[in-house]
Amino acid sequence: MTLQTIKSIDGKDEYVLLPVTVYKALKKEIEDKLDGLEAATEKGEEYVPFVLEDYIDNPAALARMKAHITQKELAERLGVTQAYISKIERQNKVTPQLLARVKAALNNPQAHSA
Repeated sequence: MTLQTIKSIDGKDEYVLLPVTVYKALKKEIEDKLDGLEAATEKGEEYVPFVLEDYIDNPAALARMKAHITQKELAERLGVTQAYISKIERQNKVTPQLLARVKAALNNPQAHSA
């Protein structure tokens, strides 16, 4: 059997997808390991908090994610397509004018500009 893995942003294996039957067989061991990790976290050991800014460089994407809305929702607020929002978020740089438009749309759920 081959297990599927999900890689982190730096290309290292971070998660493993298990068939339910395998999970059920290993459930007790997994729970024990998780309990150990929780105990270590409570002691302040080896816990590195997730900081979105460490992974997202694009300010438009970062603002959208912090507002907890989808690309589609932002596109609707701006009166553009989701594909356009995706294109903006893949860019290395975003103009101050565009970022201001995005932030205005995020602050106004009824926004729909042309």
